Amino acid sequence: MIDISMEMEQQDCPFIDTTADHDVSFSSFQWNFDGGDRELETRMVVEGQSRKALDNALQALQDHRNMYSCTLRKRMGETAHIRTTIDETDAMQTIRANDGYVTGPFHIEGGSETWHVGFDSTNSANDTLADLERNNEFSIISRKQTALADMQELIEKRDAAIELLRGSQQLTATERKTITTAFESGYFQSPREMTLSDLAAEFDISKPGVSKNLRRGQRKIARSVAGALEHLDESNKRP
Repeated sequence: MIDISMEMEQQDCPFIDTTADHDVSFSSFQWNFDGGDRELETRMVVEGQSRKALDNALQALQDHRNMYSCTLRKRMGETAHIRTTIDETDAMQTIRANDGYVTGPFHIEGGSETWHVGFDSTNSANDTLADLERNNEFSIISRKQTALADMQELIEKRDAAIELLRGSQQLTATERKTITTAFESGYFQSPREMTLSDLAAEFDISKPGVSKNLRRGQRKIARSVAGALEHLDESNKRP
């Protein structure tokens, strides 16, 4: 299996268009492609920088030419759970035409989308990338070939991976950005290269405010890591 992760900028995707115009992000946790109607159904979490940003983004989705349906399932402040059905995009058609398949969730933010796709042969992967260049802008994040033994190990440890992914997806946009900035700036180094005051200044909020965002994000990550370790222990005990 050839596993490819890429940053995609489609010209006909409602989610990419919406994140280009509004301060929101989309993360899918379920998707299903209808080959007959050539439609993609997804269930997604939408996170806005503000309530207004989320309101505007949801309206933009409803009005997009390639959006068949967009149903609000649940909402809490700046976060919403939606169910959508969209028309097949050019990139989707190209990947499917070359026997490619989706291997992981989508994440869309800032006008681009992270895709995880797989192919059964090097030729089909190369043909797909060549075809995608005609109508889409993209960059390869990673490309690797997974052997059968490695695939078996991935399958055995899938529950642990899902637990880690779930923890990451539970982070709000603010928590994710705070933790990423703290990590990249050396806040977690010993000795620290960035202080809590520096972080507060970076985000233009109070020290208690940035500390709260850090603690909430770290708690979610720690919970998912603990769950993943339990799944790993269980898989290691299997014969």
